[in-house]
Amino acid sequence: MIRAYAANKPGAPLELFEYDPGALRPDEVEIDVMACGICHSDLSMLDNEWGMTAYPFVPGHEITGKVAAVGEAVTRVGVGDVVGLGWFAGSCMACEQCMSGNHNLCAANEGTIVGRHGGFADKVRCRESWAIPLPKDLDVKKAGPLFCGGITVFNPVAEFDVKPTDRVGVIGIGGLGHFALQFLNKWGCEVTAFTSTGAKADEARRMGAHKVVNSRDAAELDAVAGTYDFILSTVNVELEWDKYLNALKPKGKLHTVGAVLTPMPIPAFGLIGGQKSVSGSPLGSPATTAKMLEFCARHDIEAVTEHFPLSKVNEAIAHLREGKARYRIVLENDLG
Repeated sequence: MIRAYAANKPGAPLELFEYDPGALRPDEVEIDVMACGICHSDLSMLDNEWGMTAYPFVPGHEITGKVAAVGEAVTRVGVGDVVGLGWFAGSCMACEQCMSGNHNLCAANEGTIVGRHGGFADKVRCRESWAIPLPKDLDVKKAGPLFCGGITVFNPVAEFDVKPTDRVGVIGIGGLGHFALQFLNKWGCEVTAFTSTGAKADEARRMGAHKVVNSRDAAELDAVAGTYDFILSTVNVELEWDKYLNALKPKGKLHTVGAVLTPMPIPAFGLIGGQKSVSGSPLGSPATTAKMLEFCARHDIEAVTEHFPLSKVNEAIAHLREGKARYRIVLENDLG
């Protein structure tokens, strides 16, 4: 039996819950959870904002732990290995996307907390391809958020050929944005943080921003017109997108990883005149995730975290709902 914390309806408090996961499949691994981050996606799923949550619902998709058992076909990891698991728990391994290394784009992807139970538990399962070994130089209790928040912003940097000579902007300095500043600074870019919270300006500079722009000040936005090769939006709120398009150089790209629930009004002439583009992406593939972990170990990049015992999960969720997290919350397993 697996012990976990689950909600029985949208927005409900999490309560102790046990379930039988059945026999371990040949290509699966079972992980003893050591720590698990809380992501805004956990809240969205808890509240069924996306209309795909099944209850009882066990959140948790920023997991680190030790492999406790492996299926008979597993060859990449072994019992005792320290691994991480993010949003994806499986992919078909046979389609064009999987065969080309883009497992994160597989149409048959299995979400760790979509139709299955996640990591707010003592154990969790996944296909072996998504159990990513954790470099020894990374802190297992702080690394969980890298497997969702971290890879979400690292993936477009790696995939869209962002260059060390580029001028880049990051919109939103929160759970995602604070990773992006660190990655892009160490990537060699000149980095600007766009934030509506003045109190975060000094923090943004400490995390890698060379410049800070007030995203609510039209004059400041106008002053950086034609500046950036790449702007990464990490927020899930409506913005004046035309101003950010205007801030791009010709051939610049505005890329979003923030799940804005309303349509983004993009003026066609804002794209055409400068041959600009708008794009989006999910988390990265297993290979890209492994590269990100190596990059973090090489450059001492880690999440800025606050820690709660798993037994205090409802207090931790309330802390996140109230916007008090700086910048990622991690639950440490105390289920025994």
